[in-house]
Amino acid sequence: MQTKRRRFTLALGGLLLGAGTIGLRAAAQPKEQVIKILARRFTYSPNQLTLKKGIPVVLELTTADVLMGFNAPDFQARADIIPGQVAIVRLVPDKVGTFTFLCDVFCGSGHESMSGTITVVA
Repeated sequence: MQTKRRRFTLALGGLLLGAGTIGLRAAAQPKEQVIKILARRFTYSPNQLTLKKGIPVVLELTTADVLMGFNAPDFQARADIIPGQVAIVRLVPDKVGTFTFLCDVFCGSGHESMSGTITVVA
């Protein structure tokens, strides 16, 4: 009887220790940074983002105008921005530098100048 109880206690202790370790790992993960971006003819607001390498980012893109696009090719991040909806783009910057994002859906004359920059710092 003592042997069964001891085994049960050891198994339960190991299970709790494992669960605690998983909890610590989850707590150590960086929290997502949320950035709201408004797309208007022919600009993004804000149009300059500064991000930290390795920190997850959620971009919440909206527009009140017409259908637009968001494309950050250096991060393989792309979305259609539909009036009245929020487009969500998740990315984790994995390199340091300055990168361009742009509208890749024709939204009228002036579309060609609709862009911004993402600066990633260490």
